[in-house]
Amino acid sequence: MTLVYRTMMQLSGILVSFLGWVLSCLTTYLPQWKNLNLELNELEIWTMGLWQACVVQEEGGIQCKDFDSFLALPPELRISRILMFFSNGLGLLGLLLSGFGLDCLKVGERQQELKKRLLLLGGIVFCISGITAIVPVSWVAHTTVQEFWDETIPEIVPRWDFGEALFIGWFAGFCLILGGLLLNCTVCSAEIHSSSVHYAAAEVQDHCQHLETENRPENLRA
Repeated sequence: MTLVYRTMMQLSGILVSFLGWVLSCLTTYLPQWKNLNLELNELEIWTMGLWQACVVQEEGGIQCKDFDSFLALPPELRISRILMFFSNGLGLLGLLLSGFGLDCLKVGERQQELKKRLLLLGGIVFCISGITAIVPVSWVAHTTVQEFWDETIPEIVPRWDFGEALFIGWFAGFCLILGGLLLNCTVCSAEIHSSSVHYAAAEVQDHCQHLETENRPENLRA
């Protein structure tokens, strides 16, 4: 029963982490990190991402233009590009490591210690990937809030608002962290279970030795 429970937790952790990794990759390329709705022209909505700026028209058309230079971007967008790439790479690495450490995988059945280490390392990598996905999204959200409430900017000037990609990025980061914690919990529970089994076996062995000593012929004659 314990093995089935641990296997289900491992599969849940790897699936949740995979969902977070896919959403993290999607967040990296979505252009809806910031939204700008012009009151003078309500038929158009401007959006900005890490790679391009787009204009969405009410008729359904969309026009996008890639940023010309990486160095010309604001600091939060430049660092966000690097961190999101780092998060996506770590998520892929975590999938490979934890995948080889699953109990349901028949490869390396005789190397249980190695599989536990791979699973533990994969869970840690997932947690780091989730943090590196949450940090850039939160940084862009923080700068957006600061610019929105900046009193030095006239009220008539349009302000950028949160885009849908920010919420997807937050959700992706939490999924990666949750999946990594689930995988680490399965490793810890497996270690506790194995140690308790060894302790119980040692107690039984000591008890049997004690009974064997008491039942020796010389002890009975005495």
